[in-house]
Amino acid sequence: MNMQRNLQTFIATLFLALLTGVGSAESPTEDVNFKDGQVQKSQNHEYQAWDALSKKWLGPEAFWYKYAERRGGLTWGRAAKYPPYAKVREFDTFIVELNSGPCLMEFFHSRWRRANDVRRWDDEFNRYGGCPHVFD
Repeated sequence: MNMQRNLQTFIATLFLALLTGVGSAESPTEDVNFKDGQVQKSQNHEYQAWDALSKKWLGPEAFWYKYAERRGGLTWGRAAKYPPYAKVREFDTFIVELNSGPCLMEFFHSRWRRANDVRRWDDEFNRYGGCPHVFD
């Protein structure tokens, strides 16, 4: 009887953890050895980036949005065409949409650069989505 109750408690706890995301890549973790912008592949072989402020693993695009949000949001939104050069200011941000996927860009020293090239997150960001092709 006691063993059955323990099993029921275990199953209920496991079910609750699955529902709330505890133990998933989206849940907070206490490991402080990760660097902001560190990239890894999840169990599903999808890229994840460590967001040091929220202490969560996020998808690369969610990481970019969190970064932009902390700085006031994406300055120029998300589009296939770059914003008008004459209107762009230092540190403006923009997600360029290419056929190969998106890439977060940041205006730095008079030209658009991949945000990773300015911020120096994990090199894997330069292989994600459209980032390898933004200068083609």
